[in-house]
Amino acid sequence: MNKYCLFIVLLALLSCGKKDSIINLDTFKISDSNDKEGEIIEFDSILISPFKSRSLADFYSSKNNQTVWQSEKNRKTILETIKNCESEGLNPSDYTISKLLGLEKKFTELDEDEQVNYDLLLTYNFQKYLTHLHNGKLNPKKLYPNWDLHIEELDTKAILNNALEKDSLAGEIKKCQPRALTYGKLIKALSLINEFPEDKTEPVVSDEKIEPDATNPAVINIKKKLLYWKDLESNDSITSHYDTETVEAVKKFQTRHGLISDGIIGKSTVTALNFTKEERKHQIIANLERWRWYAKSFAQNYVLINIPNYSLNVIEDQNITMSKRIVVGKSKRKTPVLTSILQTVVFNPTWTVPPTILKEDLIPEMMQNRNALKNKGIGIYDSKNNEVDPAKWDPNRPRGYRYVQKPGYYNALGVVKINFPNKYSVYLHDTNHRNLFERNNRSLSSGCVRIENPLEFAQLLLDNPKKYSMEKIDSIVATKTTLFLGIKKRYAIYQWYWTAWSEDNELIFRTDIYNLDADLYTQLRK
Repeated sequence: MNKYCLFIVLLALLSCGKKDSIINLDTFKISDSNDKEGEIIEFDSILISPFKSRSLADFYSSKNNQTVWQSEKNRKTILETIKNCESEGLNPSDYTISKLLGLEKKFTELDEDEQVNYDLLLTYNFQKYLTHLHNGKLNPKKLYPNWDLHIEELDTKAILNNALEKDSLAGEIKKCQPRALTYGKLIKALSLINEFPEDKTEPVVSDEKIEPDATNPAVINIKKKLLYWKDLESNDSITSHYDTETVEAVKKFQTRHGLISDGIIGKSTVTALNFTKEERKHQIIANLERWRWYAKSFAQNYVLINIPNYSLNVIEDQNITMSKRIVVGKSKRKTPVLTSILQTVVFNPTWTVPPTILKEDLIPEMMQNRNALKNKGIGIYDSKNNEVDPAKWDPNRPRGYRYVQKPGYYNALGVVKINFPNKYSVYLHDTNHRNLFERNNRSLSSGCVRIENPLEFAQLLLDNPKKYSMEKIDSIVATKTTLFLGIKKRYAIYQWYWTAWSEDNELIFRTDIYNLDADLYTQLRK
């Protein structure tokens, strides 16, 4: 009997790995073997069937279908863990916490059948909690057709058995919690936003830009918003005058929200100001769920893209070695979320027009002007790879051709692209619209990611500065001849999406360019 109860002490604490949790996992020891309330009860495995849970059946099979929650201390540790799971962005009601607490309250009055039922309920909900903590509650592949993430199933039985055998709760809990730095920053963000009082501020209403030193009635509510979010420190002059102190507060607010920090209050700034505390909290919780979907460990060298932040960072041996601004897919042609490995650098690439752009953009142009593609350097080729005169192009069978743009500085892909395996036919590349990187909203492409100053990025990936100096790369580009070079150094690419985190005890948000946050939160709370 002792070993089963000792086992459960470990099980009960696996989900309590947060720094601010009630139990200190690093110092917790197995409870006293005499800390029992009754005998272990054997039961028929058919009682597990209604739960329809393979992990539950496997666990109790390994325990000879006997109850395991004799210790009051262990039961209450699990209950407290589930009660406090809101600090992870999870919902205690998902784990029938009220029912469990009711059973615990009358535990000494339960007969054997009721104790078995409580034991099963407690284990089932604790396993569910651990799985949600590790992998998330929802499956992104069922939510989004353009998200391709591999999520490994959590083996709770193995984790719990390891905890028993090694008596190492701190080590085992790491297998259930995301270890990424950003996940920790989101946990901190949730804690920070919970410290804010009830949001009683009024919405900002303004149809015109408000510039420094202006006087506008909307400035009063703007100042109240800035005071609430602690960007403005003094409330001495809640007037309609847009004074210097408030300008600096607006700049701080704009920086935190990824906006141009110019102190001019336009539509984007007003939109960000009008988010309520609850809406921002929901946004943080949605992003916590995403980071449970993402990889639990990172490659030694990788490229990390945050789509709504329009950012690309190269990380080598845990150090950021390069950062680039990027352009991502517009709302109707979203950049897919995926994980892959970079394979090839292609200098002077040709561009084969993809089906969506052909249908929505180029065919309508050709209907108006047969020379529309020729003017862009795009050739039309038949099934035998013969170039077709635009005048002989058949508008009744436009998909019977290939449409290819020749290499060059004005090619849609620019002078370089980087390939990686994926099912969406997307890649990283240069662009012939290099001025777009100066914009704040860079959700402008047809799904691929465009990179600012991509030749520097290509040189880094090739990892041979002597052979591929910038002078050498410039000479390759000047030939206008397509050249494929394999990337020998292994770089993973994590092309992900998140819109909230924290830095230096401040909340950071980005515009939800694909409008995913609110719906994801709604799905989580169903």
